[in-house]
Amino acid sequence: MSRRFEELDWQQTPLGELALRRRWYPALEQHVYEIKLNDEFLMSSLFTVAEVELANLALAEVAGRRPLDVAVGGLGLGCTAQAVLDSPDVRSVIVVDALDVVIDWHERGLLPGEVFADPRCRPVHGDFFAMIQSSTGLDPSAPDRRFHAIIVDIDHSPRHLLHPGHAGFYQPAGLKKLSDRLHPGGVFALWSNDAPDDGFIAALTESFTEVRAEVVTFDNPLQGGDSANTVYLARTLDPAQ
Repeated sequence: MSRRFEELDWQQTPLGELALRRRWYPALEQHVYEIKLNDEFLMSSLFTVAEVELANLALAEVAGRRPLDVAVGGLGLGCTAQAVLDSPDVRSVIVVDALDVVIDWHERGLLPGEVFADPRCRPVHGDFFAMIQSSTGLDPSAPDRRFHAIIVDIDHSPRHLLHPGHAGFYQPAGLKKLSDRLHPGGVFALWSNDAPDDGFIAALTESFTEVRAEVVTFDNPLQGGDSANTVYLARTLDPAQ
């Protein structure tokens, strides 16, 4: 008989108390994995539709530009990274996470899936926001490296942040730094728990030529009915097109 609740790991991190939990939901007949930071739930394996769609929408924007090099900001349960790896057009993926314990959970097999078993995928322990602002970029082994897609799922939304130090990234100057890390015609994709934000869309238009927000709806088996997240998509100018 499966245990109804297990705390698989707990760590004190620079962001606070981080816990990985597994619950058995009899009504759903499945285990659900949860990551909790302090008193907030960061993510649950019950709700991964938007995280997967984040990757799918981003890759659709650069379809036909194979082979693709992709950077993912935020590892979490690994759903977005795995969705990227599911594409045969992808040549390489780096996954940047500020919390080494989250990378360790995946490498120890505490979470389902094996994103780092794929030779195309490599973890990078670092602060995504600080690395974007730095002169060396997102890949410590290749300064000045550019990507066809940069996909980010870290904060709850551009206004609801895990740390106040992230705020500058969502302003025009921070977004310009990110756009400089993309190939011409490359795409930036961002997950948000909130409804589309006109102010953030306006900030994106200062550095990107094509900007839109996609609302992704999904079934909520706990509350009944549908829930929704937002995926922002922004492309850089491609002079060749």
